[in-house]
Amino acid sequence: MEVRRLLEEFKASERHVCELMAAARSSRRYRSRRDDSHIQERLRELAREHPRFGYRRLHLYLDQEMTVNHKKVQRVYRELGLSVKPTRRKHLRRSLQPRPVLTAPNQEWAIDFASDVTDAGQRLRVLGVIDSFTRQSHVLETATSFPSRRVTRELGYEAGLSARL
Repeated sequence: MEVRRLLEEFKASERHVCELMAAARSSRRYRSRRDDSHIQERLRELAREHPRFGYRRLHLYLDQEMTVNHKKVQRVYRELGLSVKPTRRKHLRRSLQPRPVLTAPNQEWAIDFASDVTDAGQRLRVLGVIDSFTRQSHVLETATSFPSRRVTRELGYEAGLSARL
């Protein structure tokens, strides 16, 4: 492309311009005789049928029908402008609302798990339930594991206890 512009601008010979640019004249004259139209057509069809497939997976389908190199499939895939659109990650939407001001105990609790390992390699876990207003710990339960039913039971027990207070 650059050689053509120089040829037109300086009215110099092709040989002279190619010599100045240290480029072979044969590379300027080269015209590809490759015909990938049958691969392009089939690749378009497969991409329409399977829009979530990339060139690697589409190559497996093409390779069953016709022997084709994966590098050629990748080149044609890019030339056609095909690409797999990245999936959007779902993020938690948080509304920025001010936290309510706590005025009495048992309005809000904080729950947390802590974990540690003994010298023998046994894992210990601690479930803590803390009143956010008084900062008083209502539950500190220690065990090797906390299935969801046990956590629910502990929270239910604590709710019953605070209702009696």
